[in-house]
Amino acid sequence: MTTQPKLTRFNQSVLSKYQIYNGIFMTLPFDAVTKTGVLLPLFHETCQKGFKAGEDPTTIVNSFFKKYQARRTPESQINLLFRFIQYIERQVVLFDAIEDAAFSKVNNMDGIGTLRSLKESATAENKMELLQKYLEEFKVRIVLTAHPTQFYPGSVLGIITDLTEAIKENDLLRINDLLAQLGKTPFFKHSKPTPYDEAVSLIWYLENVFYKSFGDIFDYIQQNIFDGQQIDNNIINIGFWPGGDRDGNPFVTPEITLKVAERLKETIIKNYYRDVRRLKRKLTFSGIEERMSYLEKELYELMIGNPSELTLKSFKAELNAIKEVIIKDHQSLYHTEINSLLNRIHLFGFHFSTLDIRQDSRAHEKVFTDLVETLLAGGSSIFPKNYFDLSAKEQVDVLSKVKGKIDLSSIPDEETLKTLETIAAIKTIQENNGEQASNRYIISNNQSTLHVMQLFAMLKLVAFQDKLTVDIGPLFETITDLENAHLVMEELYTNPAYSAHLKSRGNKQTIMLGFSDGTKDGGYLMANWAIYKAKERLTEVSRKYDVTAIFFDGRGGPPARGGGKTHNFYASLGPTIEDKEVQLTIQGQTISSNFGTLDSSQYNLEQLISSGIHNSLSDTDLRMKPENREVMGNLATLSYKAYADFKAHPKFIPYLENMSTLKYYAKTNIGSRPSKRGKAEGLVFEDLRAIPFVGSWSQLKQNVPGFFGVGTALKHYEDSGEFEKVQHLFKTSNFFKTLIENSMMSLSKSFFDLTKYMAEDAEYGPFWNIIHDEYVITKRLILKLTGYTELMQEEPAGKASISVRESIVLPLLTIQQFALKKIQELEKESPKNEAQIAVYEKIVMRSLFGNINASRNSA
Repeated sequence: MTTQPKLTRFNQSVLSKYQIYNGIFMTLPFDAVTKTGVLLPLFHETCQKGFKAGEDPTTIVNSFFKKYQARRTPESQINLLFRFIQYIERQVVLFDAIEDAAFSKVNNMDGIGTLRSLKESATAENKMELLQKYLEEFKVRIVLTAHPTQFYPGSVLGIITDLTEAIKENDLLRINDLLAQLGKTPFFKHSKPTPYDEAVSLIWYLENVFYKSFGDIFDYIQQNIFDGQQIDNNIINIGFWPGGDRDGNPFVTPEITLKVAERLKETIIKNYYRDVRRLKRKLTFSGIEERMSYLEKELYELMIGNPSELTLKSFKAELNAIKEVIIKDHQSLYHTEINSLLNRIHLFGFHFSTLDIRQDSRAHEKVFTDLVETLLAGGSSIFPKNYFDLSAKEQVDVLSKVKGKIDLSSIPDEETLKTLETIAAIKTIQENNGEQASNRYIISNNQSTLHVMQLFAMLKLVAFQDKLTVDIGPLFETITDLENAHLVMEELYTNPAYSAHLKSRGNKQTIMLGFSDGTKDGGYLMANWAIYKAKERLTEVSRKYDVTAIFFDGRGGPPARGGGKTHNFYASLGPTIEDKEVQLTIQGQTISSNFGTLDSSQYNLEQLISSGIHNSLSDTDLRMKPENREVMGNLATLSYKAYADFKAHPKFIPYLENMSTLKYYAKTNIGSRPSKRGKAEGLVFEDLRAIPFVGSWSQLKQNVPGFFGVGTALKHYEDSGEFEKVQHLFKTSNFFKTLIENSMMSLSKSFFDLTKYMAEDAEYGPFWNIIHDEYVITKRLILKLTGYTELMQEEPAGKASISVRESIVLPLLTIQQFALKKIQELEKESPKNEAQIAVYEKIVMRSLFGNINASRNSA
């Protein structure tokens, strides 16, 4: 049987099903406004025709009411717009569920980038031993973050899961009931979630998806690549940020950190308990059943928090002993199921995932200063009296040799105490759940050696006097910090105390690189190139001191935040960049879209494993050639200048503040943390978080961070008659090709007809034209560069998915722009009608959710 093209499979399994089930959904009777389901398609058509005719959102909304609903009162019109928003939000959920259900049909689960494909090519090329050797030390870690880029309450996530199953089985009655349930289930959160709430909603994925998909992948590797032999390396593991990420989130307290760790342990034990109960029903042999009952009872006690004599070590030992008896006396009956459980215990321990702690270096600076001042005032001799008069180098020297223990009850400042208690919490978590449970501390916005050593000293003084069992991971974010990162690391590697600490940690150093903030700071091309070069320099300096650099990439969902086709990115890195481990953040809609179901989770994890291993097994030299480096460097510099000039434009901040949805992000109750870092009254660029920054451009359908500067850089080569140099770079560098393909995704999701009316605005018209001109140049030259006739030509299924999603939310975007314009008009009136402004602000906020959720396919 021949496999049909991916686009055909998408059209059959996704698009046609969506049309059928959406038809059912539109006829369901819901409360409040009658005929919503009948009117929405008419409104959708009015939007499409209106934009084609060059009309603005206000004209489109008004003409719809005039033509179809002339007798409605203004209040009734507003009610209908709210009802439209509710319907569209749910259409997005329906499309999500249908895409999830069709995942294994649309994607080739055994194709390129999967483990089966990797095994077959290694066998064919006689590289099986090499593959085994590599898998004995290679690791992939996905780190789940609570960054608010998706708005689905737990109840809706549950409906998506059930709906996905029902659609897979074509169970029409159940689908009908679930669509009705969806129509009546509220999406809107009246209060912000706490960091603990965020943790609980992400633990749902650990319990229901990752426990199985990680285990299945590990089982497959063990059986098919290692012929059933024990593998000491865990290969795949999970990191976790909710409850530990204190950067800019005052609501993450030491108590919450401890509570989340406890919940993680409870959940993994609950999963083991279920598996042991299932196994007990099969292992009904004399002498074995009693041993399984003992394990079941002890796991239950652990799960409800009662004392138990069962430790991780004794749990493993008992299962291994049972397995031996089964093999010896019972013809190995069910031994693969026992083995599978042992593999999961190997992967997840009693911790499930590693809870990272993160804080900004500026916050640490304040805490550390307060700590030293408090100790000096109390007569402590831990720090010299003239500590603050010392140079940075001398301070580092003092911190390297620091000894003693701090009595936390002597710390009066609340913020200082919270930070120090969080360090104490790490120690407690390690004692309760094992060292793997929490053994890494990330310093965001790390700029110097001193920042690392301040934390080094605090860890030792608070909880780790004997042995420091925590890795310190500096996070380099801005372009300047990325350029200096290798110098900071060299100072650390040559510091005797820090070097000794690294030795005790296996000479591995985690270095985090921030794609989101890098892009916000330097624009799309420069951020990616700066990180590429930083990784090369960091690899070189680490290898020089016999340290293995572990790169941890802070990547968001869209290309503008370092996302996009992630596995292509990792497969494109050459031997000049350390690749023993692939670590990256997964957040918001990327968790549900790429890892939300067993199929998608398994497929995307396999793609990540393969992309990391691909470089080592491939005979192709992926290192960038000198002439390509020069062109890539020039393009990055040219685009950086264009982006920096654009960012410095006097209308840049006012445009975001007054013409976009930026200020509404803080009011959406999506995430627990504030939408900006500082406490400044006005909008300060440095305080802006990458997510609302990128999200606001996305809501405007302008996607600036994913392409701005790219067109200007390419045009330079066209104008100077050297465009073939860039074409050569595209054809010969996978790294550059991946960047361009991801940028195409950002361009595909731009729709300037939505905001074309802004071109006429007296204040912001010229600024809107700057953005539009760059979009036009970038699109034209990317098509010229690739030789395509349309964007994303080589990814028809991805393009089709984006196209359907964009079509679903077109009315939503129209309503949002209509409301924003109304707010601007009402703000100018005197006296202001505050009640009316509040209604239109609510429309803007509610329409944010559907747009955010619809962007789940990583752009």
